[in-house]
Amino acid sequence: YPLYQLGNPQLRIFRTNFFMTLVRPGREQPENTVQFRIPMEMTKFDVKNYLQSIYSVPVAAVRTRIQYCTNKKRNHKNQRVKRPDYKVAYVQLAQGQTFKFPDIFPQKDQTPEPGSMEDIQNKFLEDEKQKQKADPRRGGVTEWFGL
Repeated sequence: YPLYQLGNPQLRIFRTNFFMTLVRPGREQPENTVQFRIPMEMTKFDVKNYLQSIYSVPVAAVRTRIQYCTNKKRNHKNQRVKRPDYKVAYVQLAQGQTFKFPDIFPQKDQTPEPGSMEDIQNKFLEDEKQKQKADPRRGGVTEWFGL
């Protein structure tokens, strides 16, 4: 596009050069804190402006750290291989805002209905376990040792 066109202004869409990845935290964090993996070039102010202008998320504070990755792995030529370093941003939401990481794969109810294939399999496995239990009359002597 030309920068300026006399008499015929065009609609322009500005997209950012940054990508932020929402990350499930490894440790327990407060409910108003969200963790992102961001590019190394992105600053705290960029993160705050990104979230406020694009997603309209009220941000109170942003903390960042750089995660240095190890270079202890070796490839097939016995050369050291280093994974790239990355930056982590901890975004503290405004007062009264909370974030709960979405549960994408909820746990199903584990009780199968009677007569279903899962119920029959469970009964069969319980019977097999009962058969493989040691005989209490043997006094702890293994089965392969005949009396």
